[in-house]
Amino acid sequence: MAAPLLHTRFPGDAASPASAVKTLGASRTGLSDMLTLENDFFNSPPRKTVRFGGTVTEVLLKYKKGETNDFELLKNQLSDPDIKRLPWLNRSQTVVEEYLAFLSNLVSAQTVFLRPCLSMIVSHFVPPRVVIKDGDVDVSDSDDEDDNLPANFDTCHRALQIIARYVPSTPWFLMPILVEKFPFVRKSERTLECYVHNLLRISVYFPTLRHEILELVIEKLLKLDVNASRQDIEDAEEAAIQTGSGPDATEGLFNMDEDEDPERDAKADPQGLDHMVHPVAERLDILLSLLLSYLKDVCFVDGKVDTNRTKDLYRDLITIFDKLLLPTHASCHVQFFMFYLCSFKLGFAEAFLEHLWKKLQDPNNPAIIRQAAGNYIGSFLARAKFIPLITVKSCLDLLLNWLHRYLNNQDSGAKAFCDVALHGPFYSACQAVFYAFVFRHKQLLSGNLKEGLRYLQSLNFERIVMSQLNPLKICLPSVVNFFAAITSKYQLVFCYTIIERNNRQMLPVLRNTAGGDSVRTCTNPLDTFFPFDPCVLKRSKKFIDPIYQIWEDMSAEELQELKKPIKQEVVEDEDDDFLKGEVGITPSSFDAHFRSPSSSVGSPPVLFLLDQSPVIARICD
Repeated sequence: MAAPLLHTRFPGDAASPASAVKTLGASRTGLSDMLTLENDFFNSPPRKTVRFGGTVTEVLLKYKKGETNDFELLKNQLSDPDIKRLPWLNRSQTVVEEYLAFLSNLVSAQTVFLRPCLSMIVSHFVPPRVVIKDGDVDVSDSDDEDDNLPANFDTCHRALQIIARYVPSTPWFLMPILVEKFPFVRKSERTLECYVHNLLRISVYFPTLRHEILELVIEKLLKLDVNASRQDIEDAEEAAIQTGSGPDATEGLFNMDEDEDPERDAKADPQGLDHMVHPVAERLDILLSLLLSYLKDVCFVDGKVDTNRTKDLYRDLITIFDKLLLPTHASCHVQFFMFYLCSFKLGFAEAFLEHLWKKLQDPNNPAIIRQAAGNYIGSFLARAKFIPLITVKSCLDLLLNWLHRYLNNQDSGAKAFCDVALHGPFYSACQAVFYAFVFRHKQLLSGNLKEGLRYLQSLNFERIVMSQLNPLKICLPSVVNFFAAITSKYQLVFCYTIIERNNRQMLPVLRNTAGGDSVRTCTNPLDTFFPFDPCVLKRSKKFIDPIYQIWEDMSAEELQELKKPIKQEVVEDEDDDFLKGEVGITPSSFDAHFRSPSSSVGSPPVLFLLDQSPVIARICD
């Protein structure tokens, strides 16, 4: 017969009908409260007695004097596998205090027990599991929604801080345990949310761990993100709306884990307004919104941005961005943590742009990193409402000057021909310019139209477009089409002859698929994505929408107006013959090229144009 399991009863707990065995008092302050061990058994063999040789304080004092017998007895009996782990969190306050004192005494006397103690504490960072069995079969396995969960988390964090007072190296031992204990990403939303919440909380009182904790959290978010494309998320939401079946509409296709608890989800969001149908997106949304809340809490003090705290956080996050986000292709949402952080103060947005610019123009960086930096620059300039026009113009000046210098170095060389492999960063920079221009052109021309046109003329788009590197052939057709329409309207450059020639030269690509050979045209040779395309996560977008530039429907009248060139008299005066003469574009030419192929992922929809609301001024000085 198996040996009996030992349970522990502390002062303050309800009395037990079972017989009590020898009591143990444990307090580093010398309190006389005694710890009572009781033996609870089923078909009980002879009672198993535990002898500790006195109170914990007495045992430790003897140990320090060189008398180790009682300490070894205590250690051996506590390590007995037949002793059940002590359920200390849901006990009375007296019990909790005694247990915390015991932990502090234990790790201060024998640091060999530090790791087990830390591991035990971290294991309480997720809700306990409630398993209901029918014979040998688990009929229910779900999170225990204990009302005391927040208080239990508070106690666990207090325990970590107490241990750290006695063992200053605690953070160094703790981090590997936090990595090891991180729940699998298929675990329930509640489990992941609780664990990430507690990780971020640790980063506050153990600031030396903040960088590693943030990197761990963002790495896990990225794993979720790459498994939930924007198209999949939107398809799931649309399917749920069409069927009227809500979150269960895609259960058969996307269900991931037995941890789901529909009743709990209904209580948390009774109307289901914030619930994502796609289960991976639901997990991602919960965790990303938690991270964004954390960023705000760290950076704001009494409603104002604390510049020094934000600087420190920015340094951590930009390093993580370089390591995890920049090399990752087509992540959809995680990168919005940088977008949100940069909105706190203009200086951080400018620092982010400068950082990306250095990545783009540094020839020592791999081409894929330089191209990704170009994607981020274009998307950030286009989408960030908090970036003022003067910053946009400064970035355009930098990009265009670099492009012209690049052409200067290539015009007479043997590599002066259209090739993505040779000139990938150049094409990426071109697309960043085109994309930002499409979004910002009306702001660039607002106010004094003549001065705006003069500025755009100085950028010399024509040389870029007409160069032998032929960027219009490589950039996304949707971006090229909008750029061509707008620049033609304002007579900056005329792209349609080049576009038509490129279309004639575009060779189809033969692809072998499971269903046989298919012929299609490669419309995205740069493999471009725009990292700050609209956020479709319902909770997270509440942080992003107020600072985000969206596209709005373009009416038929606006579409027709875009076909018309500007009138000569608008920009002429008696001292200037700037832009004399009109050159329009024919409707047939316009219509033929203003169509965005469905494969242009991440590009503006065909009949959408930039919302022309004015740019929000600097958030803060």
